[in-house]
Amino acid sequence: MVASLVIGIIFLVAGLGLRYWINRRKFYRRSPMGGEGFSSYESSVFIKFIERVGKWVAYAFIIYGLLSIWVYSREKKDKEKQAVQTEQPAQRK
Repeated sequence: MVASLVIGIIFLVAGLGLRYWINRRKFYRRSPMGGEGFSSYESSVFIKFIERVGKWVAYAFIIYGLLSIWVYSREKKDKEKQAVQTEQPAQRK
């Protein structure tokens, strides 16, 4: 039960961190005129492709993290609900 919470938090932080890192690299690659600077055409194509794949991986991490946290909250609610249902009122004799 707690494992889904920990996994969710790890994947959520990893996804947000990956998005931040990619966008930061993109920001610092820009010139004062707004154009991105690359050493060659090949590096431009390769880096843009890797960044696009990285963003999709980051989105997948974020979604998986949110789903894991949601599963944790559902399990917690179900466990509390079962605990309440198992208590029986005292019978009178």
